[in-house]
Amino acid sequence: MVQAARALFVERGYPATTVEMISERSDVPPATVYRLFSSKIGILTALIDTAVTGAAGAGALVDQPAAQALLREPDPAKQLAGFAAICRETNVRTAPLYRVLVGAAAADRDAAALVAERTESRGAGQRQIARALARAGALRPGVRERDAADLIHALMSPEVFQLLVEDRGWSAKRYEHWLTQTLIDQLLPR
Repeated sequence: MVQAARALFVERGYPATTVEMISERSDVPPATVYRLFSSKIGILTALIDTAVTGAAGAGALVDQPAAQALLREPDPAKQLAGFAAICRETNVRTAPLYRVLVGAAAADRDAAALVAERTESRGAGQRQIARALARAGALRPGVRERDAADLIHALMSPEVFQLLVEDRGWSAKRYEHWLTQTLIDQLLPR
């Protein structure tokens, strides 16, 4: 059922996809869909949650073992490279669904609220990266923790990934390399 919903959202968009279509394509009664997900936005939320971490019910990305290990990484350049890799992997998995969500947000209050929630959640995780760098004394002179958090938030945004990879045709690997170098250049001492 989840795969049917994903395919329909990507093919038709959020507004044009109905729970009945998802039910029909997945051969699951609509009542079951509603029981499992409560609403259409509930389905999209579950899809995005799974895409972000790569596994259903895995929790926040920053709480995953790989991210936690990177927050403790003593080499700031390796730390930023590791987070750039996680960012690439996450964006590759989430880009089609993120486009659906952003497209839906213009006309759907629940979708707009989900965009705001995801942006805040992403920012909270990225502030932890800035905090780890600041506590380690790794930030370039003149770069405050708040500035570092803002730069990380902007550079790691799904919008930048979409511009470079989807719109400009960069490979995901090229994006990761660029992101790593840009984070290092902007945040660490020269």
